[in-house]
Amino acid sequence: MTDDDRDVPPPGYYERRAKAELRKRLRGLRNTTPATACDARSARLVERLLGLDVLSRATRVALFWPIVARHEVDLRAFDVALRARGARVAYPAIDPETGVMTFRFVDALAELEVQGYGFAEPAAEAEEATELDAVVAPALAIDSRGYRLGYGAGYYDRTLPRFCPPAVSIAVAFDFQLLVEVPLTEGDVACDWIVTDARVLAAER
Repeated sequence: MTDDDRDVPPPGYYERRAKAELRKRLRGLRNTTPATACDARSARLVERLLGLDVLSRATRVALFWPIVARHEVDLRAFDVALRARGARVAYPAIDPETGVMTFRFVDALAELEVQGYGFAEPAAEAEEATELDAVVAPALAIDSRGYRLGYGAGYYDRTLPRFCPPAVSIAVAFDFQLLVEVPLTEGDVACDWIVTDARVLAAER
């Protein structure tokens, strides 16, 4: 190995650095957005989800519990609307031993409890979802190709391919989190649709 070789960073180094910087900036931007503004944006986003044709016939939908302290998109009103039309709703659950994420159905939001990852999860004995019609995924940032920027653990990138397709994948974020391009690293998985409080986009392929 030459001195020049030692100076060459490993593949994906710059993309990972860019992602880390974006996470820091976007978490700060979202955290400084007033909670009342986040609530209003979440309500508008739920309205757009309710009007999304690919969700109109979905009977098994995976959502996520909002980490309110981080000003995440709040989909609890969407949960209520889905159940009112007879759909079953699942939520992420992470195995504490293996770190594998799956989705489990719950009959009510009250069944979710904080298990140690900072968000409310279904109980371990809740029914595991083996098939879904749609998965709604959170994002710190999203681009028009459907690529998400999450918190960096890769749970959704590893889990989405187990369900999508045939399930449709939908990334949700506030409109100020929509970027021209999210840096890509190995293993990144694109979603089919992007929904913000201001727009609905089919992912560019």
